[in-house]
Amino acid sequence: MKKVLVIAAHPDDELLGLGGTVRKLADAGKEVRAVILAEGITSRADRREDANQDELAALREDAEKAAGIVGYQSIDFCGLPDNRMDSVDLLDIIKTVSKFVEKYHPDTIFTHHHGDLNIDHRRTCEAVLTACRPVGEYGVKRIYAFETPSSTEWNYVYSEPFTPNVYVDVTDTLEAKVDGMACYRSESTVYPHPRSGEALRALGRLRGSNVGFEMAEAFMLLRECIAGDEL
Repeated sequence: MKKVLVIAAHPDDELLGLGGTVRKLADAGKEVRAVILAEGITSRADRREDANQDELAALREDAEKAAGIVGYQSIDFCGLPDNRMDSVDLLDIIKTVSKFVEKYHPDTIFTHHHGDLNIDHRRTCEAVLTACRPVGEYGVKRIYAFETPSSTEWNYVYSEPFTPNVYVDVTDTLEAKVDGMACYRSESTVYPHPRSGEALRALGRLRGSNVGFEMAEAFMLLRECIAGDEL
């Protein structure tokens, strides 16, 4: 991995799914960027237009501060409707994703698991896979799905479970994820909520124990393309 792009639905997903891995990649000198497709917060109002714009601006400020802690080189906000991405034509979401893939030319993409409870997460994954069809001058070598605490594990439709097959040792970097989440004034929670610092550490220990690490983050490899001269 040299150029990594994380495509997430909401501010904080880019940390919840892989904050420790991002910090590890950044420490190794890799270029890691984030694209956030939806606004966040606005679904908490009865109507999107009634959402508090000051709170929305504060959320973006928190995301930028958190991005600095875990090592993102940049973070882009696309402003799609929060928890209403099913109201947006899929083609428009695909075109938004394609724009950033063409801009940053990543060799690796991390995105949501398609079986998440949250509709925006599912639409994001679908858009990424469509935008990254392996045709023409295809530059994305691998696509991973991450788990999002408080969404992935809450979907009790068992036809599409999160079954990780890639684990990253984040023993030395998981605390960056916890510290980054603490920047999110509107999203941080207390234990036993899955987004609390204690729960994030517990998940890290669980995933680490799956493969003999102290702490790990887990992913599903969705696609990998290996050229003949790369074997």
